Amino acid sequence: MTNLLQSVFDCDAPVALITGSGAPRVGRAIASELARSGCNLVIHANTSVEEAQRTADLLRQRFEVETAVVIGALDDPEVPKTIVDQAHQRFGRLDVLVNSAAIWQPTKIDDVTADEMRRYFDVNTIGTFLCARAAANVMASQITGGSIVNLGDWATERPYLDHAAYFPSKGAIDVMTRSLAIELSQKNPAIRVNCIKPGPVLLADEVPDEQRRKLCASTLGGKIGTAEHVAHAVRFVCENTFVNGVCLPVDGGRTIFAPDGLQVGENTG
Repeated sequence: MTNLLQSVFDCDAPVALITGSGAPRVGRAIASELARSGCNLVIHANTSVEEAQRTADLLRQRFEVETAVVIGALDDPEVPKTIVDQAHQRFGRLDVLVNSAAIWQPTKIDDVTADEMRRYFDVNTIGTFLCARAAANVMASQITGGSIVNLGDWATERPYLDHAAYFPSKGAIDVMTRSLAIELSQKNPAIRVNCIKPGPVLLADEVPDEQRRKLCASTLGGKIGTAEHVAHAVRFVCENTFVNGVCLPVDGGRTIFAPDGLQVGENTG
């Protein structure tokens, strides 16, 4: 039975490259969702190389898809083109790129250095741009084009403390998404670029119960989301060929809802 992604890309096994998908975080959930939908996968990692290989092996066995692993630090401007070329050489096509890789670390504003700011932009912003451009150059020659999905962050709308270097790098993703949607459609009108903006998902185990309760109360549904909620949204924008240039919060209403007394931030990666 043909699934929707197979129909969209007119092939038995669309190929998806997901950056930052080696470690057990949102990127891995996205890889699993796309594998479940019949995609062959290219798993990218920088430092989580062994985890990436285990992920590739697990998804290949579970969903009977082909997998490959590519490695590289996205603050190296040569790496984005290299990993896209490796994916294309391995499978002969590239239908989906998900820019999931990102860095973040709480830092007091007086401790933020110029070098730290540059690193956030190099990885989170420029790395995303270079991966998208490289992928589009492959997708341009495909009749069915391709789907590029960037991961932003809901809290660029209402930033919280101690991430003054991180948020500018993620805030740029919204504008970049809209700009790339326009630019890359000139290469091939079947290339689409969208952005998913996760809300509070995947809380660390060490988050105190009181903070966890406050985070639950910060959403309209009174609960924390899951990585699978984000992954499902990624699949949706890949499947729907009339959605383009959209930045979609997947945050339980967190962007529009500000409960009294909430003074706490979430880590959404």
